[in-house]
Amino acid sequence: MIKDHILVWKECLNIIRKSIDAQPFKTWFEPIKPIKLEKEVLTIQVPNKFFYEWLEEHYVSLLKKAIKHEIGYNGSLEYQIMVENHREIGTSDSIAKPVIKKEETQNILPNPFVIPGIKKVRVDSQLNSNYTFDQFIQGECNRFPTSAGLAISKKPGGTAFNPLVVYGDVGLGKTHLVQAIGNEIQSVHNDKQVLYVTTEKFTNQVIQAIKTNSVNDFMNFYHMIDVLIVDDIQFLASRPKTQEIFFNIFNQLHQSGKQIILTSDRAPKDLQEVEVRLISRFKWGLVADLKTPDFETRVKILNKKLENENLKLSDEIKEYICSHIKNNIRELEGVVISLVAQSSLNRRIIDLKLVKDVIRQFVSHVDKEVSVENIKNLVAKHFDMPVEKLHAKTRLREVVMARQLSMYLAKNYTNSSLKVIGNSFGGRDHSTVIHSLKAIQDLMDTDMLFKDKVNVLVKKVKTNLINA
Repeated sequence: MIKDHILVWKECLNIIRKSIDAQPFKTWFEPIKPIKLEKEVLTIQVPNKFFYEWLEEHYVSLLKKAIKHEIGYNGSLEYQIMVENHREIGTSDSIAKPVIKKEETQNILPNPFVIPGIKKVRVDSQLNSNYTFDQFIQGECNRFPTSAGLAISKKPGGTAFNPLVVYGDVGLGKTHLVQAIGNEIQSVHNDKQVLYVTTEKFTNQVIQAIKTNSVNDFMNFYHMIDVLIVDDIQFLASRPKTQEIFFNIFNQLHQSGKQIILTSDRAPKDLQEVEVRLISRFKWGLVADLKTPDFETRVKILNKKLENENLKLSDEIKEYICSHIKNNIRELEGVVISLVAQSSLNRRIIDLKLVKDVIRQFVSHVDKEVSVENIKNLVAKHFDMPVEKLHAKTRLREVVMARQLSMYLAKNYTNSSLKVIGNSFGGRDHSTVIHSLKAIQDLMDTDMLFKDKVNVLVKKVKTNLINA
């Protein structure tokens, strides 16, 4: 029986689903629609060029594997890329690349403000040289916009994500990311005119241009820019004249193939008192959000800040900091600066007590916490043995059981990593911790009496919280 395109794609998805995590599968494969199957060519529809480019860069091997399995050795894939009122279509022997229609590239308007024979003036980019990709820590919270930014750096104005709009809450690294893109472009394409400007500064420039009757000169200047980075675009709200001028600059740059990068504290659709025509243009390219960094990413960020300050802290202190500073990278930086000041100016040793005092300046309420040490003391008392025995290299059953239980509780009721937990038990490695977790879980699954004993310890952990 000949399969139809829907069934073939469904079976392809079953293969793909087994090879990647649930979130990327939902993001990159669920939106795809199968269109048709002719001979050995499956046609699928993707939302935009960026979607296609991401699939090509990250999942081409997986797509090939699924297509070959379901259609055969000669199986191939064709994309239909939706672009507003028409579609771009392309094919190849493996994964299709879209063919851009000629009329699209011929509709670019010449810049009417560039006067032949006049050399371009080199513009000060206003970028902070410290904001680079080397200093920007990647994690699941920012991987998507960071990947887009790196692609833009290689080919500014030549990708599907123009404009790039990065949005997210205060202190998540929007300014750092977009300036890193600008700095990378300058290092790779030194002929490009890059300019970073805040919306507030842009507005003040507009006001000054109107006062001095030099709006045309002001716009001519911005038309010279190859990469325009505008920070905090939400501040365009309730400024109709600024919006009008920015709209005209945006159009001219976009039509000329120049790159536009914007940041906002909210998604374009949620911007208030900004003209609909502007919001529509913000959606032309890629809108990507920066999420709150998870614990592992916060630890990486903190390590980078400490490295820059030439400051060393114990793993216990670093994990304490990252357990309490959760939502704002700027606060994380503030903690590091405060610790450096206390250490150098007041000659104080950076211990857990000092760290707690500093953190109280940044968070109004420090939650009660359980530490690995608390758990070790509690378990040792339960088994009526000295805490030091948990560190010993002994195979006595009772000691091994107490140590494995301590590791299990530490993993489930603290924010400590496997490495830190292992180090806390006499310098054991993370594989020992993993083995202990599995051993305890297996016993709990097969021995109800043992599970009851573990639950007793869990209740003790929950009721013996130590005030931070």
